Amino acid sequence: MDKNLERYSRQIFFPGIGEEGQRKLLNSYAVVIGCGALGTVIASSLARAGVGRLKIVDRDFVEENNLQRQILFDEEDVRENLPKAVAAQRKLEKINSHIQIESLVTDVNPTNIESILEGADLVMDGTDNFETRYLINDACVKHKIPWIYGACVSSYGLSMAIIPYETPCLRCVLETAPPAGATPTCDTAGVIAPIVNIIASIQVTEGLKILTQNWKALRKEIVMVDIWEGSFTKVDISQSREAVNCPTCKQGNFQFLEGKEGSYMTVLCGRDAVQITHKTPVQIQFESLAQKLQSLGEVSYNAYILKFKVNGFEMTLFPDGRSIIKGVKDPVIAKGLYAKYIGI
Repeated sequence: MDKNLERYSRQIFFPGIGEEGQRKLLNSYAVVIGCGALGTVIASSLARAGVGRLKIVDRDFVEENNLQRQILFDEEDVRENLPKAVAAQRKLEKINSHIQIESLVTDVNPTNIESILEGADLVMDGTDNFETRYLINDACVKHKIPWIYGACVSSYGLSMAIIPYETPCLRCVLETAPPAGATPTCDTAGVIAPIVNIIASIQVTEGLKILTQNWKALRKEIVMVDIWEGSFTKVDISQSREAVNCPTCKQGNFQFLEGKEGSYMTVLCGRDAVQITHKTPVQIQFESLAQKLQSLGEVSYNAYILKFKVNGFEMTLFPDGRSIIKGVKDPVIAKGLYAKYIGI
């Protein structure tokens, strides 16, 4: 065996990869968007597997409560207040110094996503909100880049592989996102590390199939797991693309990429606040959202607004999803807070 391949010998012995597959991995380029719970497991697995070029993109910093499940970080990263992407790159370069690893500390949005993904063979979803996932879907479908969707919360998670124009895309299966505040987040429902590792491992497995061109082995289904309940469910989606007139992969409307969907942010001059407004109004159920938030901070609401105070920030939320977040001037931080607590 080639000396340069010896570190991957146990992977090469696996018939699904072999020496030819390993060489393909070493010549491949993957982008991981989001370096939190899923993203750290994904990035670690891809680096160890010998993916030759790896780009890690994240907008956030390492916090102590990340350490329970985000496997590339430690207490020193918290003390140094390191960006997640940078901390991940440092760790991975110690794990595999023979591959190229790039970190990018930025908010992924319609103005930069196409340049971020340029040349990629695979995109891995480690994000925490539907808006970014729909944006990834638009960009990947437009440029015919395979990507792997993944999500988890509490003890539950799911994943699906997307090959543009060959398999259903995200909007074939889920044309619109759930209403703001309707879905739980890790900050409102919690999350246990085992489900993170399982879903990320499923994502990486499908990613390795794509990078080694094992197309026949690729799953044509959504995989759903609840590790606490011990359930494993597969939903066949092989015919979903034919069954719907998808706005993205059938009609060629890249609404999120063109900034026609999603949200936009405005810094409110002199108020130390950022306003977040959905381009397409949503409908928030204050009562159910308040129940999710009440253990995390101070919550009050009436028919017109919901107010939530946490960690020095005050969020004022309106029924159409518009929010004013006080105590912050940086739109990227405001967007992160909105995704963290409202969940879209």
